[in-house]
Amino acid sequence: MTAGLNNVERARAASGPDPVEMRGIEKGFAGVPVLRGVDFTLGPSEVHALAGGNGAGKSTLMKILEGVYRPDAGAIRVGGREVTLSAPKDAEAAGIGMVFQEFSLVPTLTVARNIFLGREPRRFGLIDDRAMVRRAGEILGGMGVDLDPTAELQTLPTGYWQLTEIAKALALDVKILIMDEPTASLTKTESEALFALIKRLKEQGVSIVYISHRMEEIYRICDRITVLRDGGVVLNDDVADLTPEQIVAAIVGREMDALEWEERPAPRGTDVPMLEVRNVTAANGVTDMSFRLHAGEILGLAGLMGSGRTELARLLFGIDRPDTGEILLRGEPVEIANPRVAIAKGIALVPEDRRQQGLVLDHAVRDNLLLPLLDDLRRGGLVDDRRGDGLVARLIDRLQIKLSSPKRPVRLLSGGNQQKVVIGKWLGREPEVLILDEPTAGVDIGTKAEIIQQIRELADAGKAIIVISSELAELLAVSDRVLVLRRGTVTADLDRRDIADEESLQLAIQGV
Repeated sequence: MTAGLNNVERARAASGPDPVEMRGIEKGFAGVPVLRGVDFTLGPSEVHALAGGNGAGKSTLMKILEGVYRPDAGAIRVGGREVTLSAPKDAEAAGIGMVFQEFSLVPTLTVARNIFLGREPRRFGLIDDRAMVRRAGEILGGMGVDLDPTAELQTLPTGYWQLTEIAKALALDVKILIMDEPTASLTKTESEALFALIKRLKEQGVSIVYISHRMEEIYRICDRITVLRDGGVVLNDDVADLTPEQIVAAIVGREMDALEWEERPAPRGTDVPMLEVRNVTAANGVTDMSFRLHAGEILGLAGLMGSGRTELARLLFGIDRPDTGEILLRGEPVEIANPRVAIAKGIALVPEDRRQQGLVLDHAVRDNLLLPLLDDLRRGGLVDDRRGDGLVARLIDRLQIKLSSPKRPVRLLSGGNQQKVVIGKWLGREPEVLILDEPTAGVDIGTKAEIIQQIRELADAGKAIIVISSELAELLAVSDRVLVLRRGTVTADLDRRDIADEESLQLAIQGV
């Protein structure tokens, strides 16, 4: 009976019922179908990749399994038993946990409090802080993470938020774990620790759904892959039996070359840089930072978490203030006291965390796109809606944002389309200096290629661009020069033509 099955399916058939079986799952929002009769199974001790373009339905399918959404049709079985998952507590009772792409954390609480939020250990009816910190430390230690459980979350970089999300799910002692882009905010070292953790969990009998766009991760840790496109399954097979080209073709619906560096002409015009940073030091960790950036140039920033990449972006956008040194625009010293001043001087920032810092999630796509432009659209004290609607239509078309209506809340868009909205709202202002912090985190390979092409076109139009990325392949694909940062300062200024490959850049980052 198992002759026609692949290797993973044979092993599953021999080990009893699947931990998860979803059949004929359908889901729509406001009359727009998102999932169309999806079948999905997760085997015992299996790491199953779930891939697809933005808006393909991956997160929606897993939120149904987590009890966040209820399906319009279809059946779900956990361990061979049909279940109704009406709320996350039902999923928790069934042994299912999820690490969301969107953080479900409270920034003002400690790491430990977030890990046990709503399930705090108690003694004599009161929260036992000592036990909670100890147990949180044990979970983080088991993950191979050096993170203080008593640290307040909002004081930590985004990568530590992701690690706290993972620890929060593991604290439930789950047997089925869903990870939605878990490495999007992690450094290479932290990602390695996560992969080791996944291996240990698999050996302990935990089955994992791993949502990711990163091919190297899928091939390294996943047994099987299901690809969704337009709300339906277009591929389901053993990872070992597929080439990367086959997976990418299934995701985007066509063959697509891997991202490759395109050497661009050197910036033309004046020798005066568009942006110059001279010996800047600040309380946020930037130390004696100096570099130049010309109009029409794409400057990549590479470094480990805490190296000063995001901290530099915050200084240039006026969120933080320098203590010493100076910042020059077009050769003239400027004092960027706050983001409003930065915007007025032609500087824009696409932040690292689009949901917390880049969008007003409950507001419409239209409102988010127009947010930085409201003063320019006013006539007689009122916003010119006709001009605004025209600009929104042009930005949606330019960035190919997929949506049913610009009047719907931006939170309903996929991660990739949300990121396009964050970028689009600044393009309407035509900034001269554009800073993009992790611009393709959590987006599929097709959208990633679109965003990188947009960055190139902006540079070709004379914009000075800074790109911060933890994905070295992406950084090498888009940059003309790469600054390597360590401990808040520049340790290397590399011409892209002199960087042989990702390994060479990683060695520079590690200081080897």
